[in-house]
Amino acid sequence: MAHDGQDMTNPETPILPDLLALTAAALGPVEAILEMAVTRQKDLLGKDGRVSAAAVEAEQTATHGLAWLATYVEALRQMQKWAERMSAADTFGELEQLLQQIAFGEYLWQIYGGIQMSQNEIVRLQDLGLTQDDQRGLMSDAVMALTQGGNTQAARTRLAELMVEQQGTTMFGASGLDDELEMIREQFRRYAVDKVEPFAHDWHLKDELIPMEIIEELSEMGVFGLTIPENLGGFGLSKASMVVVSEELSRGYIGVGSLATRSEIAAELILCGGTDEQKSHWLPKIASGEILPTAVFTEPNTGSDLAALRTRAVKGESGDYAITGNKTWITHAARTHVMTVMARTDPNTTDHTGLSMFLAEKIPGTDADPFPTEGMTGGEIEVLGYRGMKEYELGFDGFHVKGENLLGGVEGQGFRQLMQTFESARIQTAARAIGVAQCALDLGMRYALDRKAFGKALVNFPRVSGKLAMMAVEIMVARQLTYFAAYEKDHDRRCDLEAGMAKLLGARIAWACADNALQIHGGNGFALEYTVSRVLCDARILNIFEGAAEIQAQVIARRLLS
Repeated sequence: MAHDGQDMTNPETPILPDLLALTAAALGPVEAILEMAVTRQKDLLGKDGRVSAAAVEAEQTATHGLAWLATYVEALRQMQKWAERMSAADTFGELEQLLQQIAFGEYLWQIYGGIQMSQNEIVRLQDLGLTQDDQRGLMSDAVMALTQGGNTQAARTRLAELMVEQQGTTMFGASGLDDELEMIREQFRRYAVDKVEPFAHDWHLKDELIPMEIIEELSEMGVFGLTIPENLGGFGLSKASMVVVSEELSRGYIGVGSLATRSEIAAELILCGGTDEQKSHWLPKIASGEILPTAVFTEPNTGSDLAALRTRAVKGESGDYAITGNKTWITHAARTHVMTVMARTDPNTTDHTGLSMFLAEKIPGTDADPFPTEGMTGGEIEVLGYRGMKEYELGFDGFHVKGENLLGGVEGQGFRQLMQTFESARIQTAARAIGVAQCALDLGMRYALDRKAFGKALVNFPRVSGKLAMMAVEIMVARQLTYFAAYEKDHDRRCDLEAGMAKLLGARIAWACADNALQIHGGNGFALEYTVSRVLCDARILNIFEGAAEIQAQVIARRLLS
């Protein structure tokens, strides 16, 4: 690929001088803009120094836009930290520098001109209550240099050239992780290439469950017990390891990368809220893959409003419970052995205070009889993508649960217990998004190299190479934000804000990458036989589950304004 008419036998890199100093200097102005926006929103929405949840909801464009602005600022902070680590390790090569430069150039321009919350929702600084005079703070020399010279055609073209040269590598750009995590990445990348990628599209087209052989092999590899403490049967590894494993398996197929999500949620629930007896009984079995759990929270008429759940659990004279109600969008429900079920134990409540969590045992189903357990029925929901575990509607009618399986042994704690799991669940979802995005980039790059048009490969057209370059840039941005959230979690620091930001941005990036990869395929991308058609369908769910993008932005905004 030639860019800007240069002689490619002696290419000159379009990297800006003193790049690290330039990007470091640009952080101050955007951090000041964010601080000003938070203050302005508090002034506009607050009363007696407090901002109510109702006020945040009433002004969603402004408050959700604030969440996106904060996410962009945090993303740039983490890119700067990554770049400094790479520089210190002498691994901040030309490709890494271009990733850094383009990321800053693009995100700074979007902060100034408008951030895309969705395909037809652009939030601008004036929507956050900032005046033109306020925005002059972004007119610093560093910001101006990066917006003018950061994300140029020459920079994108050169990055794409380097990506072509590095075909066959695990990823484009050094991740900054330690050797142990990179070894884990390579192990699961090899597994995905050998055992997942050749078969995943067929599973999708036939709408088949992922073969039990895969689940058994993942069990042997320790996937279901990665972060469970060693004394409870797991490996006791970091959340960062969970991120790397989820990313690489999802790069092969999001269904396989998501198999461990239910185990992660169940384990986190039990670790945070279970009794000692529940921990010693359930966690070794979850870690080994002896039992497969599923999460049973959502109801047909409540969606994201989990506090309004109506499924009820009535305690009998024996101390056991009978659960009655309906649940929906329950992933991998048929095959599993235990359900983490949220139900209302106090019928006099209509909010979160009357909810309890149960470890409800069931008999794994078969294709012929998916729900053989008495008191329980189910029906499959046909879906566009994310098919390998299937989605179900469930009905409970006096479903029996042992009293000893009330999580924590105390009623009314279910909502609080669930909230404690959201950090880990959203970090893992961000990792799955990165994997899907990377898969889209892999497919787009491969097709752009192989497909010829007008006498040359597609990759030689600037609009194509530019798409590929921007995919690589945004994947690295999402990756660093997700690693940061995992790092905070591993160091026992509250990270619901960071996890939410990683999930919010990662999901949007996965969809953008899948859409652009399909566009590179042209008409072929619209054909079911091409893998990219599946990846587009799989990517779409990421903006919905584990907290829809709107809910995620709402949560982030409330934290920022609290």
